[in-house]
Amino acid sequence: MARLAQTHGLTDVQQEILATVRDFVDKEIIPVATELEHRDEYPQQIVDGLKELGVFGLMIPEEYGGLGESLLTYALCVEEIARGWMSVSGIINTHFIVAYMLKQHGTQEQKEYFLPRMAAGETRGAFSMSEPGLGSDVSAITSKAVKDGDEYVLNGQKMWLTNGGTSTLVAVLVRSDEGHPEGTAPHKSMTTFLVEKEPGFGEVRPGLTIPGKIDKMGYKGVDTTELIMDGLRIPADRVLGGVTGRGFYQMMDGVEVGRVNVAARGCGVAQRAFELGVQYAQQRHTFGKPIAQHQAIQFKLAEMATKVEAAHAMMVNAARKKDSGERNDLEAGMAKYLASEYCKEVVEDAFRIHGGYGFSKEYEIERLYREAPMLLIGEGTAEIQKMIIGRRLLEEYHFQG
Repeated sequence: MARLAQTHGLTDVQQEILATVRDFVDKEIIPVATELEHRDEYPQQIVDGLKELGVFGLMIPEEYGGLGESLLTYALCVEEIARGWMSVSGIINTHFIVAYMLKQHGTQEQKEYFLPRMAAGETRGAFSMSEPGLGSDVSAITSKAVKDGDEYVLNGQKMWLTNGGTSTLVAVLVRSDEGHPEGTAPHKSMTTFLVEKEPGFGEVRPGLTIPGKIDKMGYKGVDTTELIMDGLRIPADRVLGGVTGRGFYQMMDGVEVGRVNVAARGCGVAQRAFELGVQYAQQRHTFGKPIAQHQAIQFKLAEMATKVEAAHAMMVNAARKKDSGERNDLEAGMAKYLASEYCKEVVEDAFRIHGGYGFSKEYEIERLYREAPMLLIGEGTAEIQKMIIGRRLLEEYHFQG
């Protein structure tokens, strides 16, 4: 496995961080992941361990108590963590999207107040765009904020909130018509609010309710919830960036980071599936020899390894593009699309290699088989990614007829 998914040009510090995370994954996550996943149990001990390693502050600037590392370093760490258990990478992902949005778009007061506590893992972040009646169509958001003196009153229902119960800070995207006349384009009348709350379920602050965990096919352990706002009052200084109407752009910037993260998760899960498949193929014997010696299985392993390598390369390219300060929606869309599709295919091939045993909950591949589909829809479906890719290609290759 040492030959696959290598990243060239890393600094000594990056290599040391990745080695530390990989060692943690091998010792602290993989041995317990399947048992915790079957119980749908939040991995508190694992999260505490990552907190001690400083992972929650990985991309937060040093001046705010973080490690000040790049998106590439973060994505490679996510790849390692998802290789152990994808749900743990989800706990970190939403936290870092919010931290990134604060770093890029927050006021100085907001940065100074939130980022040090996020770097220490004391404040855990989540973000919320989706609603029960919409998914990828962000312009159809109906949740609304109305100005009332020095506060805003928020009402509406949000959906698919990762870390909804365990988080203490949620970046929530809602409509805010104040200052934006009727007829303004929907994406220009949206605002991101920084909502602080208590962890847990039920009414977590006046006007804000987290009903409970949504039961899912996979991606268990991490809590996925609804969020209901009913007369939720938020001070005006908790508008991200201090100005209304910029929420859509702030969220899309964060989602680009999220798409690199989902690509990294796909790479990590695919790597683990390949490891399980190639190991089992050398242990299982049929017709007097290990099944790895059968040409049909060798072909399958060759295809799996090539997909792992290709997805990793595209993910690294997208992360480096973002780190350079350049627009990377094309690269992030391609990486997310390819990595999630290849992940599904590699996991299914590993499942097939396991034969009947792959259907047993005693084998780790069964868990991966249920987890991989989430990557096909998280941070935008494959169809949405192809729309983004197609539009960007037409911009780059515009033909003057």
